[in-house]
Amino acid sequence: MLHQNIGPKDVIDILRRRWLLICMFIICGGVAGYLTSRILPKRFTSKTLVLVQQPSVSSQVVTTVVSDNSNQRLAAMQQEILSRSRLEPVIQQLHLYANDIATVPMENLVDRLRKAVTVTPIQPMAETRAQNLPGFTISVVFGDAQSAQQICAKITSMFMSENLQIRTGEAKETTRFLDQQVADAKAKLDEQDAKLADFQRRYLGSLPDENQTNLSLLTGLNSQLEASTQALSRAQQDKSFAESILAQQLAVWHASQNGQNPDSLEKQLAALQAQLVDLRSKYTDDYPDVIKAKNDIALLQQRIARNQSQKNKTVSNKALQIADEPAQIVQLRAQIHQYDQVIQERTRQQAEIQKQIGVYQARVQATPAVEQQYKLLTRDHDVVQASYNDLLKKRDQSAMSQDLEESQNGERFQVLDPANLPDTPSFPNPLLFTGGGLALGLALGVGLILLLEMQDTSMRFERDVEAALQLPVLAMIPVISQNSQAGKAQLNLSKSISGKAELKA
Repeated sequence: MLHQNIGPKDVIDILRRRWLLICMFIICGGVAGYLTSRILPKRFTSKTLVLVQQPSVSSQVVTTVVSDNSNQRLAAMQQEILSRSRLEPVIQQLHLYANDIATVPMENLVDRLRKAVTVTPIQPMAETRAQNLPGFTISVVFGDAQSAQQICAKITSMFMSENLQIRTGEAKETTRFLDQQVADAKAKLDEQDAKLADFQRRYLGSLPDENQTNLSLLTGLNSQLEASTQALSRAQQDKSFAESILAQQLAVWHASQNGQNPDSLEKQLAALQAQLVDLRSKYTDDYPDVIKAKNDIALLQQRIARNQSQKNKTVSNKALQIADEPAQIVQLRAQIHQYDQVIQERTRQQAEIQKQIGVYQARVQATPAVEQQYKLLTRDHDVVQASYNDLLKKRDQSAMSQDLEESQNGERFQVLDPANLPDTPSFPNPLLFTGGGLALGLALGVGLILLLEMQDTSMRFERDVEAALQLPVLAMIPVISQNSQAGKAQLNLSKSISGKAELKA
């Protein structure tokens, strides 16, 4: 075997020679496996199936604030539940490892129970392309079937309560955090509102949205000022005209009262002044006619002045004179008094309009600077307002999500198959151990046969001789046994061949 290749015929020949040894190893291996399965301590497996139930309210109606990554949450819960602080009370409540609890440290017992619990997530079907965890299985392997069921039920209830506690806690914490953020945002918004209100009070009338109104009012005030100015001018002209008529009427009336005609004195004065101008154009001031004309003018002016002084003296007795004045003069005085009132009213109105124009002009001129400050203030206010509205909306959503979780209408764990009470042990499996023993016996038998064949130096076939001696085979002498039928037949055949050979000779 060391110097040649082994073919199927060689394998069959080896199996024919060594079949008894292989059968012996197979039978011994199977028996040993079965006996091992009967000797090893039994382990019972209790399983439960938990499904992840989706929220009963659509996410479009109530948006959950809890993390929807079920895989991470399940891993976190597994680490929490399988910790010593959670498993040690289970050992004490269910009286597990009663024989070892006095001698074995609690840490080792907890580690033993942790290894007995297996949490296996269920992978979603590829056709659905779902990302969330559809469910998971919890299996507990223990030496007692009833204890395995109790542990599995206890671990399952811990997972369900932990999931509810985690989701409710996350919702409450999110709502509390958003409440604080909303309160801070409201304080900032109130501060911005106070600043904006104070700015509007200080610059009332100069705000950007009032600029067009100010321009319209300024245009109207300019029109009113122009109309008032025109009315004032007309009143002043009317008053001047009435005063000139009143002076003429008073002069005529006083002249008639004193026997003199003021109009004639004025005319005489005008004629003398015209005569003096004509004389000066022809003669010098030393000319007698020029001197006489000057004297006449001076006398006439003195006369007119006396008449005027007399007129002024009579002013103190105006009330008495007015009572005696003609109706035409009294009417003229009333018109002049009315014109005075109109002029005063128009003057006051004109001053008020000009004051208002100044105010609106100042507002219009200050509008660009005010608008710049107002934009900065309103921009900050809008940012704070948007942030407050967004936080308020999120807080309301978080509050609804918290109510949803507390009412157990959100995502929750639902036990589909409760923890079963195993009837037969899951370990050791007699069939599996027996099959393993048979396979091990077969492997040992084949290995032993291979070792024996490698140490065997017998030459059974022509190729064995050629492989061992490296020489060709010229003839082979078969082994003939007289006791066997094949030997007798071969011997008879040889005798007949030798007899024929002699006859021929």
